[in-house]
Amino acid sequence: MNLLRIVRRCASTPIVDYVNPIDALGLSQVAADLARLEPLLSTSVETGEGFLDDVTTHLIKAGGKRLRPLLGIAAATAGERPATMDDLMGAVSVELVHLASLYHDDVMDEAEIRRNVESVNARYGNLIAIVAGDYLLARSAAIAADLGTEIASVIANTLALLTQGQVSEVRTAFSTARTRADYNTAIGGKTAALMATACRVGALTAGRSREEIEALTTFGYSFGMMYQLRDDVLDVTATDGKLGKPAGQDLAEGIYTLPVLVALEEDGLGADLADILGKPLSDVEREEARLLVEQSSGIAATVAEAHRYLNEARAVVAGLPNAELAKGFVNLGSLLLSDLPALV
Repeated sequence: MNLLRIVRRCASTPIVDYVNPIDALGLSQVAADLARLEPLLSTSVETGEGFLDDVTTHLIKAGGKRLRPLLGIAAATAGERPATMDDLMGAVSVELVHLASLYHDDVMDEAEIRRNVESVNARYGNLIAIVAGDYLLARSAAIAADLGTEIASVIANTLALLTQGQVSEVRTAFSTARTRADYNTAIGGKTAALMATACRVGALTAGRSREEIEALTTFGYSFGMMYQLRDDVLDVTATDGKLGKPAGQDLAEGIYTLPVLVALEEDGLGADLADILGKPLSDVEREEARLLVEQSSGIAATVAEAHRYLNEARAVVAGLPNAELAKGFVNLGSLLLSDLPALV
């Protein structure tokens, strides 16, 4: 890491506030298909019972980037044709897993706001939020089963990886002995696995070749890893106003990400950081810890790791038969990392 230098952005330098994945992808047909998907998300979980429907569609109605359906539909169609109903329902199945994870995460985090609206647990209580999240998972599984045994197996295995990632994160909370392997297990399970599944399910509903299925799955995983690495850099370097939450919030909550783990390994600075961490932090302690991480080589190392995954993603899609899809996926990854400090 001594060979890496980082050009730090001054506080007044703007960062990308909103990565628009549809524009980055550049496939107009996929944008049209996403519009068709939106009502399917609601109808797939509605039961006709008013209260339950209000709960299960709460975050669907709040909107979102629909990044996972975007990946899935693009992997299925490459923008060359309209998505079939199987393509769309495969994307619905994946997005319901994501939404269910948000319901459960908000209970664990005691969150009050999600997507600029009141969180489900804040509005309806923890028990309802947990049960509603379980219902979304059940609907996802049922949809996957209708699409065939292989897709049902993919969704089931993804749920296992999500659980493993969550357990790894909880198990190592507030631990300065957390390892990079622990970190990779957590973000690989909580973030990258579902991105990979989105691409894999899309490739399967489209009947793509095994080589394309594996390439698209690898792209999704690499994209998910860089997605989380980016978030972990911005949690340290971005301003509160850009994040929508206090900078260094992960530090305060005992989630020690790669920038922190690298900083803890540094002589001198690492010991000072370890003296602060290991417990819930006051606002003053959080800022002190954040500044130490920002001054360390942890940011450079994490940015380099994100770009390593971008290069991996670029290489794996280079062999896809559709050049426009490969270009769109690379553009999407490049834009994702465009608001990170630059390596020189």
